[in-house]
Parts: sequence; structure tokens; C-alpha cells
Amino acid sequence: MTQQSFVKLRQNFWNEFENTVRGGRKAIKNRAADFPKDYRELTGDLNTARANGFDPSIIERLNALVLEGNEILYGSRSFSLWGAANFVLKVFPAAVRSRWRSLGASLLIFYGLAFFSCLICVVYPDMVYEFLGAMTAGSIETMYDPESPHFLTPRNVSSDADMFGFYIYNNISIAFRTFAGGILAGFGSLLFLMFNAVFLGAAAGHIINLGFENTFFPFIIAHGAFELNAIVFSAQAGLLLGYRLFITRGLTRGASIKEAGKSALPIIAGAALMLFIAACIEAFWSSRYHLPLALRYGAGAAVWVLVLVYFVFAGREKK
Repeated sequence: MTQQSFVKLRQNFWNEFENTVRGGRKAIKNRAADFPKDYRELTGDLNTARANGFDPSIIERLNALVLEGNEILYGSRSFSLWGAANFVLKVFPAAVRSRWRSLGASLLIFYGLAFFSCLICVVYPDMVYEFLGAMTAGSIETMYDPESPHFLTPRNVSSDADMFGFYIYNNISIAFRTFAGGILAGFGSLLFLMFNAVFLGAAAGHIINLGFENTFFPFIIAHGAFELNAIVFSAQAGLLLGYRLFITRGLTRGASIKEAGKSALPIIAGAALMLFIAACIEAFWSSRYHLPLALRYGAGAAVWVLVLVYFVFAGREKK
């Protein structure tokens, strides 16, 4: 390709991109959906111009436009309440739904395996020791035994705050490992997802066999709506990384994973927010054993309904 034909072919695109990056917030907003694609095209044009040794003025112009585009895409932005609200109300739920295949697979594996392992442990009680081990099973028995003294002693505010910090650390670490496991071709995410599903199901089955349902289920029902689904979404984001490791769509593997990261970022960020909410509920509400069971079950059911409605309807474009 000659310099003259290259400039003639791409000149209008460069002018349009320049008008966008220098046209203010409104111009950028109007091209927001196509801006990442346009930026990649412009970067390709810059590489072509450099590789062919075209006029330095052309390379200088393209380099300046690439730098301006990079600042718009990746530059630091100040926090705004509108941006945070837009993420919660639109970006996060829409990102989760848009990757419905990975979402469906993660939901099916997690809840299907949890139900199956629970059923196995209810029908064959000794299986819990195969799944969890005797020490872990014994710890669960003590934790949810209604005769245990900690069910009769309310925690003070300081203890609640300490537990909140512990829950934050524990929840975020689980989610991060589940997400980061996606880099191992997705198998790491699947492994962590399956492990947590089996653990949950086996623990629930063991509790049912012991007759401790009224100390276990009222405790987990409210924060579980956020915590359990956040783990599922972390696996979904990890599977997106693993998928693009194999399906590169013409990109290098590194570029393909980077592209997948852009899709996974809002999902894992939203999952982290859900885990923060779960930690708040778990620390300051779930352990209130003195409250009526009907209230705790009712509140927990309401939270599950709200979470379901949110992910089904939030962020949909009006037709």
C-alpha cells in the first residue's frame, strides 16, 4: 500500500475520530458504543504507518490521536455519584445478562452441584465425612448447635465490626480466587466453583440430618442472596477469560484475554460490591438469633426476590 492510497482510504476516519476526541463530552458520549473499536482501528493505522515508513507528519498526527484516545479510555476519572449509580443500576446487571452462556453454566454448576451433594448427604449421612472430613463436619455441628452458648449471648457492636472485617476478607478472597482461576483456561474457576458448591451442599445436608435447620437456614438466607450469587458471577467472569484463551477471534492470545478482561471487569467489580453488602448483612443481621424465625425467613426471602428482580430487569434499554 502506498502512502497516498493509505491516506486517501483512511483520512475521513481520522477526521471523524479527531472530531470525537476533541468535541467534548457530548461528542464522546454519542460515539461511546463504537469508541473502543475505533481506537483499535486507529492504533492499527499508526502501526501500519510506522511499519511502512510513511511521512513523519502522518505518524505524528496518528500518535497524538492514539494518545488522546488512550486518555479517554484508560485515563483516571474522578468519582461521581452519577457514575456509581449508573454502574449499579445499568452497567453491572446488563454485563451479567449479556454473557448469558457463561452465566447459565455457572448457575447450573453451582446450584445443581450444591443440591446434588446436599441430597447425597441427606440420603447417605456418612458421605458428609467424605466431602468435608470429620474435623470440618464437627466444627459445623458446634457452630450451629442450638444448645451452644453463643446462640444465647448477643454480640456487642465491637464484635460485629470485627466479624464484618473477617467476612469482607473471607468473601473477597474466595471471589478473587474463583475469578483469577479463569486464567488457567477456565478450569481454575470451575474448580473453585465446584468446591464451594459441594461444601455448601454437604454442610446443608449435614445440618438437616442433625435437625439444626432453624439455626442454619435463618442465618444464611439473607446474606446468601448476595454472597452465593457473587461467587457465581466471579466464576462467570473467570470463564470469560478462559474462553477467550482458546477463542481468540483473530487476536493474539494476550490481546484476546485483555479483551475478555474488559467484559469481565464490570462483572467482578459488581460481585465485589455484592460481597461487601453480604458482609454487612452477615455481620449485623444474620447472627440475630433472638429475632423471630418468621421475620428472619421473611426478610431473607424478600432479599432473594429483590436480587432476582434486579438482575432480570435492571439496566434494560427502554423500547
